[in-house]
Amino acid sequence: MNWWTRLKKNPLARFGAVLLLVFYTAVIAADFVAPYDPYDSQANGSLLPPTQIYWRNVNGDFVGPHVYPTTQGKTELETGDRKLIVDSQKPAWFRLFTTGSTYQLFRLSLPLPPKFEEVEIFSGIPSNLHLFGTSGAAKFNFLGTDEQGRDQFSRLLHGGRISLSIGIVGIAITFPLGMLIGGISGYFGGWIDSISMRLVEVLMTIPSIYLLVALAAVLPPGLTSTERFVLIVLITSFIGWAGLARVIRGQVLSIKEREFVQAARAMGGKPFYIVLRHVLPQTASYIIISATLAVPGFIVAESVLSLIGLGIQQPDPSWGNMLSLATNASILVLQPWLIWPPALLIILTVLAFNLLGDGLRDALDPRSLRR
Repeated sequence: MNWWTRLKKNPLARFGAVLLLVFYTAVIAADFVAPYDPYDSQANGSLLPPTQIYWRNVNGDFVGPHVYPTTQGKTELETGDRKLIVDSQKPAWFRLFTTGSTYQLFRLSLPLPPKFEEVEIFSGIPSNLHLFGTSGAAKFNFLGTDEQGRDQFSRLLHGGRISLSIGIVGIAITFPLGMLIGGISGYFGGWIDSISMRLVEVLMTIPSIYLLVALAAVLPPGLTSTERFVLIVLITSFIGWAGLARVIRGQVLSIKEREFVQAARAMGGKPFYIVLRHVLPQTASYIIISATLAVPGFIVAESVLSLIGLGIQQPDPSWGNMLSLATNASILVLQPWLIWPPALLIILTVLAFNLLGDGLRDALDPRSLRR
């Protein structure tokens, strides 16, 4: 039984993989899935609860799913409750595949040095089609609105682009660096190994979250969200490669004594060629598992920094800065729909990566492959 068959038979790993597939598909196509622009505010629509769908009109007749225009009324001084004003005379029908704000589907841009300005790679496909919406003036706020009257569901989807991509970009920087330094250190040994491992030990003694907070706190206040995103990735990558390099170094110390490596050396292979072509590929199974388990760390780091106001800044959404509303006790009690969705998405994403990583570890275990 090969590793792929074993992985597919693991229900928890399969659940994690499906969940991640749904999340990444949704955020990649966020412009289409989200009903509204995440930056647009609704008039008198701040802190609205999730929109209620009605199936019958005011006369009690069944007419299908529809919503009514809803705005915030006056706040009662004694209880702090805000009354909702529902205009039942202007129904708007709930529809799938409706037209709305225009966007560029699959637009791709990258922040490039020296100023980390976004450079457009692909302009995208112009469209105004959305997965769901309403046919009238009333808005369908699936998860309510925030304090600025912006649709919470749309901001969650667009914020997921930052929160989910930061892990992928992070391991794309961390793992090649850790593999290369660990491989060179283990293969050559001597003074190269000594210097590399002392550097690794110094980095591993630095408390990661405190370093993130300290470095983020000294960043210039005028940075854009793109620049902050790049710096967060660089900071987390800087402290993330040391542990991997140490493990790879230990594996290379064992692999370099095997017959195929000795044969490559006897045939005149250059050291760097042997490391890249024969030694490091033998650590592939560990790398795959470790990368899967490392992504949640980057996601949590971004969330913590944004939660305490040192990461992605408003009005740009991320799951972390959307959670920053939890510091407001009144919102935490009176508007829980603003807190639970981003918290739940972070928990589910971390759980899904861990389940997939555990499944890959079991499937790629050499002892399991012999069964």
